[in-house]
Amino acid sequence: MANILIVDDDPAVQITIRLLLERAGHYVTVAGDGRKGLALFEASGFDLLFLDIFMPGMDGLETMRHIRVLAPAIPIIVMSGRSVTPDAYAEPDFLKMATKLGAAASLQKPFPPDALLAAVDGCLKAGEGSNVSSGRR
Repeated sequence: MANILIVDDDPAVQITIRLLLERAGHYVTVAGDGRKGLALFEASGFDLLFLDIFMPGMDGLETMRHIRVLAPAIPIIVMSGRSVTPDAYAEPDFLKMATKLGAAASLQKPFPPDALLAAVDGCLKAGEGSNVSSGRR
């Protein structure tokens, strides 16, 4: 069982991810934006984070930058509902950019439940040997 923080501004996404993770036996905390997510992160020890890239106020990339200073090894799964297109004139692939900046995994919304659970399992198993918790327990 892991302590997981979800930071996403869409209540439907929050509920969906929360239910999937709680049914899998994890403890879940939810924040609706990057500032609230960062405050919760600073106050508690989390084993894994879900960050939406596009949120009002502090977006997911900025939130990830602050969290990396506090806990460089914590696994972060980034999510986005923006389309990923191979068109050279389209906007950048923000999911790929986030993984290059340190996210452990990425999910394109909407994603199937098994993809979410596989990403969580992969991140937690990869971190088992390195004690990825932020150390605030």
